[in-house]
Amino acid sequence: MIIDCHGHYTTAPDAHQKFRDQQLAKLKDPLAPTPTPAKISDDEIRETIEKNQLKLQKERGADITIFSPRASAMAHHVGDEAVSQQWTRACNDLIKRVVDLYPENFVGVCQLPQSPGVPISHSVQELERCVKDFGFIGCNLNPDPSGGHWTSPPLTDKHWYPFYEKMVELDVPAMIHVSASCNPNFHATGAHYINADTTAFMQFIEGNLFKDFPTLRFIIPHGGGAVPYHWGRYRGLADMLKRPALSEHVMKNVFFDTCVYHQPGIDLLVKVIDIDNILFGSEMVGAVRGIDPETGNYYDDTKRYIDALKIPDADKRRIFEGNARRVFPRLDTILKARGL
Repeated sequence: MIIDCHGHYTTAPDAHQKFRDQQLAKLKDPLAPTPTPAKISDDEIRETIEKNQLKLQKERGADITIFSPRASAMAHHVGDEAVSQQWTRACNDLIKRVVDLYPENFVGVCQLPQSPGVPISHSVQELERCVKDFGFIGCNLNPDPSGGHWTSPPLTDKHWYPFYEKMVELDVPAMIHVSASCNPNFHATGAHYINADTTAFMQFIEGNLFKDFPTLRFIIPHGGGAVPYHWGRYRGLADMLKRPALSEHVMKNVFFDTCVYHQPGIDLLVKVIDIDNILFGSEMVGAVRGIDPETGNYYDDTKRYIDALKIPDADKRRIFEGNARRVFPRLDTILKARGL
């Protein structure tokens, strides 16, 4: 089985974006009409999914995608807590409908209603709703709700502990995933995302989070940012900071996906990072959608890169399936109930 751990509903129906546009208009003009979530038919969802994610899933050989709202549209820095709550619920409700229409192909992961300066404990209720009521198996956690200004404490700070406690209780992981950047210094997908991935890993090195939460699990997307390429730097920094070896201090709890869009990058990832810490992911339809002129294939057709690795088939199975079932135990339960 091929499990894609990183998919977003980047092709949601236009009516969903119109609701967001109405929210933004209301922020600018309090006299504007009060927005209400869009009324979207099942056929509209089918139209957007079957021509995009489902089509590519079948063409590229994946079986199931761990699916969440569009990350760049979370935009936690826009509006206040009430706006974020309303937008988040609408986004997660839409993911639930996709999963209900295509239960064999998608399983849900939720967006959170984060806002700058708002306690993370206010996000617990939405996590519980999505896991307990919708059957979602994880969440996307934004380490920088300010959208590029990094006003939140590090992920190892006790600011985050109320949310971690609920993650442990529900036995769900979080993908560390920032949203849009409002800082023009940082292109969203080319800089802000990769900066955040790398920053999160360094925060884990500096802290002792996993002593307090030994079963907490995080996926750092986009191949772990710059971390695999600079693995010696981070091993050396851990030593300088008098931290244990990374294999003990961080890597029992942190995993990287394969959203790396060329073969040498995947080769490096697998050479440097233990196979047990790598989950197959494509991010499609995502940040890079074109065809690589050097190969003639889509950049984000990441299964091709795993297939081409010179590693045992058993290791490829761990990347494609086994590791995801271990990191997302609720997914494993769903698949076992289907006899898979």
